[in-house]
Amino acid sequence: MPLLGVRKNVTSGLHTPLKPLQRRRPLELTMHAVWFICAISSIIGIFFILIFLLYDAAPVFMDTGIIPFLSGERWDPTSVMPKYGLVPLIVGTLLVTIGAMVFAVPFGIACAIYISEMAGPRMRKILKPAIELLAGIPSVVYGFFGLAVLVKFLQDALSVPSGESVLAGSILLGIMSLPTIISVSEDAISSVPRYLKEGSLALGATHWQTIARVILPAALSGITAAIILGIGRAVGETMAVIMVTG
Repeated sequence: MPLLGVRKNVTSGLHTPLKPLQRRRPLELTMHAVWFICAISSIIGIFFILIFLLYDAAPVFMDTGIIPFLSGERWDPTSVMPKYGLVPLIVGTLLVTIGAMVFAVPFGIACAIYISEMAGPRMRKILKPAIELLAGIPSVVYGFFGLAVLVKFLQDALSVPSGESVLAGSILLGIMSLPTIISVSEDAISSVPRYLKEGSLALGATHWQTIARVILPAALSGITAAIILGIGRAVGETMAVIMVTG
């Protein structure tokens, strides 16, 4: 057996040393340095944003106090005597997010089941790119649509002075969360092994029974991830919510 670091010459039976490793090319070193600088720059940028926010928020904490800020029940920074309370922001975010998920989760999972299990190949090729395209629409476009169409519809349908409400924000955020939930759920359902479905059908289960009792439980982890991503989209949205909730 030849020793480590040597190479056996087949023709002569002699052992010759291996050639030294090639040095890195200048282009490779340059790109390594460029990507390293990009990574460090992003971290430094986030750090300075955090410092900037803390510096501007320090006077509020010094005047109000941390405990009153966390437990305050009013947020009115534009009045003569500004009030800074975090409770209305948290409660409003929770209400809008819960309402959005009540709307988005059933529709999203149902649409994912249709695309992966019921739609034909031609329909699947149309629906899947269209849904993924909806995820790239800017939030301000959704907000303008909600302000021009959804708010007016709720005002006329409910006979209220203004359609800007938590309901409008929930419906709009549900629409914005649908592409994420549908795409991830559809991928999770499509990745279920085919033999599970075929085994269920072979045992006499109907298509609906197979979907409800075999496919969905097998894809539950992926569907849960889709719901969590949808909640993250709803919680992190600001522009569209401000435009339709008033």
